[in-house]
Amino acid sequence: MTHTYSKGPGPEPTAALAMLNIDSADPAGQARFYAAALGWEVTYSDDNYGMVEGGGVKIGFGRIEGFRPAQWPDETGAKRFHLDLQVGDLDKAAESLCALGATQPDFQPGADRWRVLLDPDGQPFCLSPRPTS
Repeated sequence: MTHTYSKGPGPEPTAALAMLNIDSADPAGQARFYAAALGWEVTYSDDNYGMVEGGGVKIGFGRIEGFRPAQWPDETGAKRFHLDLQVGDLDKAAESLCALGATQPDFQPGADRWRVLLDPDGQPFCLSPRPTS
């Protein structure tokens, strides 16, 4: 079953997404990693904050003292948001991203449909195949 929602005619939206901010132990390192992974530009970087931009999207990384990444897998079922990245080839992309500092945990629930990696801060993110036309 698929659910979709179409805004249709109506009042102007109350808000517009300006950017996504993610807690981090190493904001500058996270900005470098995601800029390389996505082919984006690091537009700001210091010890407390890093930002990447590309394709009209901004992601910021802010230092949090005592930062602890989400656990993978998390037996308690507590889930935070995570990034999904579309790639041409799961194996090649995982190898490339691991060379940039990501790691691949043993637990992989997606079989060949998607792959879970951990970024350099230990936050899970997913790789999924790019749709074919």
